[in-house]
Amino acid sequence: MKSFEPKPWVVPQPVLIIGTYNDDGTPNAMNAAWAGQWDMKEIMISMGNHATTRNLDRSGEFTVAFATKETMIAADYVGIVSAKKESDKIGKTGWTVEKAGHVNAPVFTDFPMTLECRITQKIDESETGFYIVAEIVNILVDEDYLAEDGNPDIEKMNLITYDPVHHGYIALGSRGSNAFSDGKQLK
Repeated sequence: MKSFEPKPWVVPQPVLIIGTYNDDGTPNAMNAAWAGQWDMKEIMISMGNHATTRNLDRSGEFTVAFATKETMIAADYVGIVSAKKESDKIGKTGWTVEKAGHVNAPVFTDFPMTLECRITQKIDESETGFYIVAEIVNILVDEDYLAEDGNPDIEKMNLITYDPVHHGYIALGSRGSNAFSDGKQLK
């Protein structure tokens, strides 16, 4: 095996679109990959110093959408263009925006699944950013992406993951096995 110095290579990394409102009430979005499930009803996101960070300081509420093959180009765009420099950032994506029902944040309806979140704590806050732990207060799923049992069908969503090694996006594939079940064959 080849050895490497420590790098942010925990994979897969979700491609998350963080939705907030700017000071003037316009919707804003940024692309974030360093995130994960914190607890049963909480997530954690590493936030740098962005317009979104200022928005989170002001309101503490936001949405998290999961990027897909269909939203990939615009999702990358909101990660490389700052709302500090581009006043029509969301307009250029072509995304449809609605107000979230449970938090004061925008929902971009072009995504199959969106979490409505509220910050419960900030960790290691500094001038370069902070980590947030946020409560998931509601989950919105486009009905086109529901399975026969009425729950979200992750395979239908065409979700993407960030490749931190080669700086690309990879489409997630099809179901590989049954969790908490197939391993029983080795008991």
